[in-house]
Amino acid sequence: MLADCCLCYHFNGRDNTNEGRREHVLLCLRLANFHHVIVREVILTIVGIDLGTTYSAIGYMSNDGPRLISNSLGRLLTPSVVGIDRDGSVLVGEAAKELHVVAPQRCAAVFKRYMGSTRTVDLDGKKYDASMLSSLVLRSLLADAAAHFGEPVSRAVITVPAYFNDNQRRATLLAGRMAGLSVDRIINEPTAAAIAYGINDSEAEKLIAVLDLGGGTFDVSVVEFYEGVIEVRASSGECFLGGEDFTRVIASRVLEQQGYVYERAEVEAPLLVARTMQLCEVAKQQLSRGIDAQIRVADDQGKFSGTSPSLTVTPQQFRKWTESILSQIDRPIRLALGDAKLSIRDVDEVILVGGATRMPALRERVARYFGKEPRCQLNPDEAIALGASVQAGLIGNNRALEDLVVTDVSPFTLGFEVAKSFGREVRDGYFSPLINRNTPIPVSESTVVSTIHSNQTQTAIHVYQGESRRTEENLLLGELLVERIPKGPPGAKVEIRFTYDLNGVLEVEATVQETKETFSLVIAQHAGSLSEAEVAAAVAAMQTLKIHPRDESVNRLLVRRAERVFQELCLTDRQKLEELIDGFEQSLEMKDPTAIEKFALAINMFLEHFDHGSDELA
Repeated sequence: MLADCCLCYHFNGRDNTNEGRREHVLLCLRLANFHHVIVREVILTIVGIDLGTTYSAIGYMSNDGPRLISNSLGRLLTPSVVGIDRDGSVLVGEAAKELHVVAPQRCAAVFKRYMGSTRTVDLDGKKYDASMLSSLVLRSLLADAAAHFGEPVSRAVITVPAYFNDNQRRATLLAGRMAGLSVDRIINEPTAAAIAYGINDSEAEKLIAVLDLGGGTFDVSVVEFYEGVIEVRASSGECFLGGEDFTRVIASRVLEQQGYVYERAEVEAPLLVARTMQLCEVAKQQLSRGIDAQIRVADDQGKFSGTSPSLTVTPQQFRKWTESILSQIDRPIRLALGDAKLSIRDVDEVILVGGATRMPALRERVARYFGKEPRCQLNPDEAIALGASVQAGLIGNNRALEDLVVTDVSPFTLGFEVAKSFGREVRDGYFSPLINRNTPIPVSESTVVSTIHSNQTQTAIHVYQGESRRTEENLLLGELLVERIPKGPPGAKVEIRFTYDLNGVLEVEATVQETKETFSLVIAQHAGSLSEAEVAAAVAAMQTLKIHPRDESVNRLLVRRAERVFQELCLTDRQKLEELIDGFEQSLEMKDPTAIEKFALAINMFLEHFDHGSDELA
């Protein structure tokens, strides 16, 4: 365990200078990497996965650098959308995204925001939580990887928002287990992005700020590059700030044309909301390119007629509507810089990742804040998955990464409950931090506490995670019972030590100083509060779901897209498209490859002319 590392003991509480910190990181982590290489001689395929709010991606570390794997449609990004088709089978990705427009009651999207919560959605009579839905996305990605490698993949590194708490991280691990994965590491998304940028530039000494605005979350990491080391100094973020919120602002304005408030419309007119969100997503992409957007206003059933009104939105209006949302990026930036004890002037470069960073208003705000233009050389939608792939290569001992070392920080504060005296009154429920957020890991910290009652022979150490001074507002992680404390007056000493490693394992040790007896508790990022039997049952239940084979995805997507466009057409055009869809489905049923190809080509040509509800990513 890390508690046996003399370097950790030497560093903690002694040499906190910048040079001392660097020396500790270099020696401790290179020693750990050296040991890791010795004990592992067989290199297995391990992938890196960006499990995103709106899009997900999978990749690996090749001899020529990180590479992403295409899905069955030839695309590197898979929508994080799950749906249940009419025959009860599961759709994932583009086909589910198309189905979501016309049958939102049978689809789920943006569920990553509820990871680690008890919130569920009902799809075709069955309840799914965020872990279950995420596992289906993971299974789709793994099918793509298996097709690429010619064999199944069972190990992965998965990224999460920097400010995900322990419950959310455990739920992500559970999703991996449900998908049949062994998750070697959970890493923060901006850390992964920094790795992607630093793999060929880590020798340069510089300090960078990584800003990650994805579909559902915003994260900031302050990262230092030096001597082949990528060291995360601090991270912060917002779990409910992303591109979806900007799309929703436009949708809210459009829904006002129908006399709806967005929240009410979600319940009373779900088809209208689904259609409006789809159109507003395309509009957001156009507005981000400086183009006025024309948005048709659908009826309560999400359909259009010849008299359907349109709303014109200009880039200037979009900026004004979203200014208050955009201002929310300032606080996490201040927190990350403050925790790293740095100022804006100390930052050498700013890197943007996440599809929502394409918005000009965001780039301009970041440029004003830091006084320099942000960098965006890598595709912002792919940078996190590329970084996860590099991290996977590090774990798999890829020879191209022998000289690269990556560190991270504790994303949250870890501590325990204490009681405080106020005159003659003793009140419990107070949080005593031991490992503060953004402390470099691995780390080991200790403190000494005292008993408060005469002849007190035991005490329970309640371990919490959070930032509040009251434990009731923090997250309880576990409890360690310390017994056989010698009787006597109040003030018997107990040393408490927390040791936290890169894999998210927290070891809690309590030593009664008079007797030297030690009690310990290991808190790992296991699958929430589920027992092994419950996890096994959940995994088995997910395996029974009927999921469309990978090679059917193209055909399923074409049918769902055609059915969505069908609802937007006039009667004459509807009849033409319906004939094509009927012929295509009959060809699929007959398994006639010539007819399938013929009808697919005809439908695609038709859709190119009539489909105005899709656009490139932004």
